[in-house]
Amino acid sequence: MLDPSLLQAARNIYRTYYEVHPDEVQRPLGVAIDRFSLRGKLIFNGKPVLLPKECFIPISQIEPGLR
Repeated sequence: MLDPSLLQAARNIYRTYYEVHPDEVQRPLGVAIDRFSLRGKLIFNGKPVLLPKECFIPISQIEPGLR
């Protein structure tokens, strides 16, 4: 099961990106996020290469909780 703090951090990263870039039409695949610092980046194409302390959260898990 995914840690709720990771999911919330991924949602915040996703939301911030779209607040800054409201006209962006390319939908990300998900967010690669550091499990400890909760810093992450959106992944737009390809299969992400993750560092050992990172995990990938797909957009399908991020979007349902956004309001």
